Amino acid sequence: MSFKGLVACRAGVGSSLMLKIKLNQVITENKLPITIEHGSLDSIVGFNGGIIITLSDVAKELEAKNLPQKIIGIDNIMNKAEILAKLNAFLAEAR
Repeated sequence: MSFKGLVACRAGVGSSLMLKIKLNQVITENKLPITIEHGSLDSIVGFNGGIIITLSDVAKELEAKNLPQKIIGIDNIMNKAEILAKLNAFLAEAR
């Protein structure tokens, strides 16, 4: 089973682009069954994947919207261990 994720931030540039790069590194290095798209928060409206990955402050806002996707908030976009732990927790929950 493979999962589709959206990496998003308010503008869709800067921090989310850096996060996308780190996510792809972690996914590739650990052979996780996740593919990643990138966009702004406006991209969420048409997104039909199962995960939205963003910065922790944005994640709190999105959780309040009761979206159908699992929201994953990352505190430190440079911390591969945190990213891996949160992706593994999602995968364990989803299976």
